[in-house]
This record gives sequence, structure tokens and C-alpha cells, in this order.
Amino acid sequence: MTEVVLENLMMKRQSKSYVDSLHAVLTHAGLFQGSKYMLAGYTGMAFKLSVHHRLLPMSVTAYGQWGESHRPGIDNLGIFTIWDGGRTRHPTFGYYQRDAVNWVKRSLDAGIGVIYWLPEFGVIHGYDDCDRIFYVQDGWSKEPQILLYDNFGLNFTGFWYCQVFGDQVHIPKQEMLLESLRLAIEDWDIPYRLLPDRNIISGRMAYDVWVQALRGEDYDASGAVYILESYCQSRTEIQMYLQDVRGIWPELDQAYACYEQLGALIIQMKGCMIQEHNRRIMQADATEKLAQVLLEAKALEEQAVDYFRLISSKYPDRKRNTVPRWGAHSAR
Repeated sequence: MTEVVLENLMMKRQSKSYVDSLHAVLTHAGLFQGSKYMLAGYTGMAFKLSVHHRLLPMSVTAYGQWGESHRPGIDNLGIFTIWDGGRTRHPTFGYYQRDAVNWVKRSLDAGIGVIYWLPEFGVIHGYDDCDRIFYVQDGWSKEPQILLYDNFGLNFTGFWYCQVFGDQVHIPKQEMLLESLRLAIEDWDIPYRLLPDRNIISGRMAYDVWVQALRGEDYDASGAVYILESYCQSRTEIQMYLQDVRGIWPELDQAYACYEQLGALIIQMKGCMIQEHNRRIMQADATEKLAQVLLEAKALEEQAVDYFRLISSKYPDRKRNTVPRWGAHSAR
């Protein structure tokens, strides 16, 4: 029987849970050298914004089909990745579960951690074959959680997901930067990532739904705070990312200026929350102020994305303009 534990792999919750998990796994494996906000920028994860029409807390991770939503960012890092996931109610889940347990163990044997949906995203950093358990980090507690092989993928959401990583090819930083801006444009323009469900809205339209929920007062109070905290963190990450990469194109400096102004609005947004009994809550009389500030933030972000479009138009975009031989989709 075998036990494997990846030492010095530590996940800490600071950003989106996927970014926190990804940074822990990749830096431990030597596949990424850099800050968490640079990783959030290069992968495009910082630009993702999704809002449920009632501001439910699940909004923060409801930015699309996870595998397809995460793939472009990992591709932009030049890293090989494989993922699997689905609904645990499907009759074939047991087969996928047993298979996933095996390839998760193979990744750990190779010294690379695994991203796993708890919920939210966490990291599998070890296993013990004798007890048939995985060791999982959620980023909040210093102590690992114990996950039985037989319970792999089972959680109250009814969804399961895990992702492993492999070798890496070199991609020039300017190419990574350009692609990250194009990912930002896509996320800004596409309103519905989970069709036919239209209760969750992304990109520019997410702002409008957010404001409508606040003004209608029919929203989840804890979700409203969680979405706002996540938003403030991600927009701060974008500002820091653009600050580090500016100077390549004049339009990039102009986009940075927009996010710098947005940073001042974030201070006002944080002022709409207060601390009460070890948790943050919305101030009762601050919803209209927050709604107005969000509309200002939307206008600034629209300007920034327009600058991204100007940069993108200067260079060919083979990923989006090349139509495969079989058309938009492969033959089946």
C-alpha cells in the first residue's frame, strides 16, 4: 500500500478559488513563477464576472462550463491539462469516479497536485491507499480535509470536477498578454454562459442585473456581500496585472488608467459593507449608493475593453478566425 503527500504545496484563499488552487499547484510543480494576480491576468480568470439575478453566492463560480471556461487560460500558459466532471446523478458516474481516482493518484505520484471541486475549488495534495483516502486543501483551514475514494466527487451541489496538469511549452509573454486581453473581450461580450439557463448573467450585462437586484431588494444578503468581495478582489488584480505589463502598447496604458479609476470606486464599494459578528454585511442604507458606483464601474470597464479591442485589431487572431476544415465543429 502507498501513501503520497506533496510537501510544501499550500493553497490559501485570496482570489477566486480556482485561481488560488491553480497558483498553488503550478508554483509547487515549477510550472509558473509569478504572483497570483499575474496568474489571474494571464489566464483571463480575473476578468470573469457572473451574477445570479438574485445575487446567490454561487454566482462567483457560475462563469460557465468549468472545463471549457478554464481551458483557454491554461492553454495560454502553454500547459498540458486534462479535466473531467459532470453530474453525480448520471448512472455512469461510478465508472468515471473509479477512473478519476486512478488518474488523480498518478498525478500525485508524478509530484503534481490536482484541482478538485469541493465546493468551491480546492487542491488534492496527497493520498493513502491503505485507508483509501485523499488529502484535500480548501484554502481556509490549515488542516487538510479527508476524502474517501468512495466519496470522490460527491457533494451537495450535485456536480463533480477535477483537473490535472502535465508538461509545458514556452509562449512569449507578449503573446500571453495579447491572448489574455482577447479572453477579457470574450467574457465582456458574452452574457449567457450557461444556456438555456438565463438566471446567471456574465460580462457587461452582469452589472445591469446586479444593479436591478440591489434596487429591487429581492436578493440574497450573504451572496450580495460575497459577490462584491470577489469583485473587488478581481478588479484589484486586473489593475495590478495591467500595471505590471503596461508600456507595450499606448492603449494598454489607457486601459490601465481606467482600472486605476475603478480602483478608487472599489474603495467606495468596500465602504458599503460593515463588519458584524465576525462577518461582513451590507449597510442597509448603502444599496443605492453601491448601485450608482457599479454603473460608474461598468462605464470604466467598457472603456478599458474598447482599448483592448484596439490592441487586438492590430494583430491576426488565428485562434478565432481560422475555420477548421469541417467547419465550426468537428464531424461526429
